[in-house]
Amino acid sequence: MSETASISSSIAGRYALAVFELAKDEGKLAALEADTDALSAAVDASEDLRAMVGSPIYSRDQQLAAITAVAEAMGLDGTTKNTLALMASKRRLFVLPQLLAALRAMIAEEKGEVTAEVTSATALNEAQASAVAEMLKSRFGKDIKLNSTVDESLIGGLIVKVGSKMIDTSVRAKLASLQNAMKEVG
Repeated sequence: MSETASISSSIAGRYALAVFELAKDEGKLAALEADTDALSAAVDASEDLRAMVGSPIYSRDQQLAAITAVAEAMGLDGTTKNTLALMASKRRLFVLPQLLAALRAMIAEEKGEVTAEVTSATALNEAQASAVAEMLKSRFGKDIKLNSTVDESLIGGLIVKVGSKMIDTSVRAKLASLQNAMKEVG
């Protein structure tokens, strides 16, 4: 890990722990979880938001005004709004993606959940997502929260990552394996 990434993770971890403890003490973990999911989706969907958060060309006041407007428009909880405003006033919004990841991990641990990153060739429907979650629950013995993404280059199948374990049942991986086997023969 680079030194800059380590510093960013450290800053994000401190903010995440503080906001997590505040929400827990106030009995607002469900609101924090909803805010975390909503902010993650917004950051993923909006290039403008990512630019505003990560770019040093915006002044402290511009970042504060922008993130406050975003928080108001999204209807975020007061604790989350205040945390975002504090981060903007301290020029720390650049760690927002790491903060959201740290909060997700803390909330999942508190709830006894494990997060599984599932990549599929096409979007999973409810039945498929439930089946994957149940299969993973039986394997890991904990509730599973799925973060699903689509990668059409997989052709078919799934790639599932849970912690440090990865299961790759994609057609792309099977074709690559077959290609390697054929190279060894010929």
